[in-house]
Amino acid sequence: MLSLLYNGQVLVFGIILVAIIFSLTLHEYGHAKSAKMLGDDTAEQMGRLTLNPAAHVDPLGLLMVVLVGFGYAKPVPINPNKMKQSWAGAAVAAAGPLMNLLLAILSVNLLLWGLKTNAFTFSDPPAIALTILSQINLLLMLFNLIPMGPLDGHYIMSWLLPPGLRNQYDYFNSRYGSLIFIGLILLSVLGVPIFHFLMSFSAALIPYISFV
Repeated sequence: MLSLLYNGQVLVFGIILVAIIFSLTLHEYGHAKSAKMLGDDTAEQMGRLTLNPAAHVDPLGLLMVVLVGFGYAKPVPINPNKMKQSWAGAAVAAAGPLMNLLLAILSVNLLLWGLKTNAFTFSDPPAIALTILSQINLLLMLFNLIPMGPLDGHYIMSWLLPPGLRNQYDYFNSRYGSLIFIGLILLSVLGVPIFHFLMSFSAALIPYISFV
């Protein structure tokens, strides 16, 4: 992202930064809200059931976004013992990516509506902001669904597997998942197109979420 500043694209840099903060906030709020709905008020008690970005954004994680293009928010605290449903953990994990999907659908269709009604052109700031917002949220959704390390996809995959495989998978992920995840990010930062597939896949999803 720093290259945008070097190239004088201050507006685009600002839009991306605000979009990331907004998207991460909604993502974490989705976790907190779903946990509360399923009986776990841990996040609420710790002030995380809020749309205030200050409660969710991690300063170091945000700095990493600016410096290397990857970052993170503060994980929402969850107490599985307070949720009685066997699928509750997977549902709470899925709520974050689902929020990103909803934001992507909203931004894509607002963009299409604005272009069709001539409310703005594709080069106007509102169109740029909506385009960036949709791209970021589709990427966040797909990225968090990767079933390894601390990502939401791990909890979803664990619930989907039969008990025998689930135990093996959880053991493997607890020992090696985070290391593999960090390794992939480092390779990507060094220029290896590790996550190119995610960007291509997110672009391919746009026609399926466009309704205007």
